[in-house]
Amino acid sequence: MELYDLQNYWWLLISVLGALLVFMLFVQGGQSMLLSADDTPVECEMMVNSLGRKWELTFTTLVVFGGAFFASFPLFYSTSFGGAYWLWMLILFSFILQAVSYEFRGKPGNIFGTRTYDTFLFINGCVGCILLGVAVAMMFFGAHFTVMMGNILDTGSPVISQWAPTHGLEAIFDWKNLILGVAVLFLARTLGSLYFINSISGDERFLKRNRRRVAINGGIFVVFFLTFVALLLTADGLESCNDAEGTFTTGHCFEVRPYKYLHNYLEMWWCAVMFLIGTVAVLYGVYSGAFTKSRKGIWPAGVGVVLVVLSLFFVAGYNGTAYYPSLDDPASSLSIRNSSSSRFTLTVMSWVSLITPLVLGYIAYVWYAMNRRPITPREMETTEEKY
Repeated sequence: MELYDLQNYWWLLISVLGALLVFMLFVQGGQSMLLSADDTPVECEMMVNSLGRKWELTFTTLVVFGGAFFASFPLFYSTSFGGAYWLWMLILFSFILQAVSYEFRGKPGNIFGTRTYDTFLFINGCVGCILLGVAVAMMFFGAHFTVMMGNILDTGSPVISQWAPTHGLEAIFDWKNLILGVAVLFLARTLGSLYFINSISGDERFLKRNRRRVAINGGIFVVFFLTFVALLLTADGLESCNDAEGTFTTGHCFEVRPYKYLHNYLEMWWCAVMFLIGTVAVLYGVYSGAFTKSRKGIWPAGVGVVLVVLSLFFVAGYNGTAYYPSLDDPASSLSIRNSSSSRFTLTVMSWVSLITPLVLGYIAYVWYAMNRRPITPREMETTEEKY
């Protein structure tokens, strides 16, 4: 495969991992509801243990997503992770709280009490979702950075990426970024409620409570998501002047194109079809979970989320689009052409990526084994192996 094709292939893999990660955020969404006074202690235990069976899959997907980005598009990794480090450190810290909570919450001798760790899980559920949404929003609305490849020869300060003085804090308080961050939070809460309905054998009051949560959180999500879509389709974007051959070593230029992402959807019509099908599937899953007796709304909603996020990643990176626009210096913007690894590196990793179907198959089997029987109140009273 030529370098051009390898870059397209690895952006596809990155997009798949990003889409799966957004779906797996139902764990964080469920955690954000653990402090509700409406749930009894037994119901709270069932919710924690239902999520506890899946939290490692979410964490692993996040790590693999970051690792794949580092290996395939290292300039993005060094620019974003190395520059906006306050944003990423807050995300990392919230996930550390999650790991510690599931590890020690149910251990004998827990002097802090389960409520303390439930609070940590709540923080991860809210902060993790919002900040991950902010990080993704910068791929559309831009960030304050510059890239100067010549600095790598400066032995005193070989830093090629310069960020705004606040190093990512400014992105957190950008209202456009927060629109997507809040949308991700309420999407995760909606998926979390749908997951509880599917995986927990609760009484009718528990099911009714979670169906109400699906309706409320789903409605709020739709409002914020439609706002984000309106901002996206009316936003200007940066388009590469030499998409096929441009690199930072040979020169790469970008020009502003009004309604860039709208044009991407129109020119890549299959992305628009994917977006529409995914949106309908999400809405059907929300309707099914909120207004019918079905307990399987998580599946159409999950498939829809994956399709919608895939389409968003595609319009962010394909069609000569700068997937990480610089607000300070458009020439420093990153595309899949000027930020990728070498052809040799991408080729070697492409052979490794062939095991991906086996990994996905293993995950599907583990999921089936864990969810073969819904969690029951009796199980919480009799089993010693719980979170």
